[in-house]
Amino acid sequence: MDFQNRAGSKPGAGALMSNSESNVARRERLRKLALETIDIEKDPYFMRNHLGSYECKLCLTLHTNEGSYLAHTQGKKHQTNLARRATRDAKDNEQSAAVHRPMLPKINKNVVKIGRPGYKVTKVRDPQSKQFGLLFEITYPEVTDETKPRHRFMAAYEQRVEVPN
Repeated sequence: MDFQNRAGSKPGAGALMSNSESNVARRERLRKLALETIDIEKDPYFMRNHLGSYECKLCLTLHTNEGSYLAHTQGKKHQTNLARRATRDAKDNEQSAAVHRPMLPKINKNVVKIGRPGYKVTKVRDPQSKQFGLLFEITYPEVTDETKPRHRFMAAYEQRVEVPN
């Protein structure tokens, strides 16, 4: 059998790269190129955590090194999250420019009504701080104005720990 015209047939030429080796080489080339062209410190979504790894605050992903983070920024998940964020910001800016009145928290209309006592749990977003929250509305049709509640829900800052006797 004639081996002289096969790939890697010359002495010392070595073998062809496997698929995994070519993927590793490609990732390494992209990482080096991205490190040269992109300044990570100016990226608003880049964060180093206390463990020495890197986080993308937009996608909530962890990365072991800067190259991995840069590869992630070129990926599909990060790009779709960037597009989603841009459309949301554009919509928020459009709403804030159109209306200059004191805004109440935005309440979504897709609520679930379950059983008795009737209650609704609604996702709410504060327009000033952009924070999400839950709004619980409970209705008791049998309760009159003279009825005193047996329980009161308190926030953590309202509670005081009593000194033991």
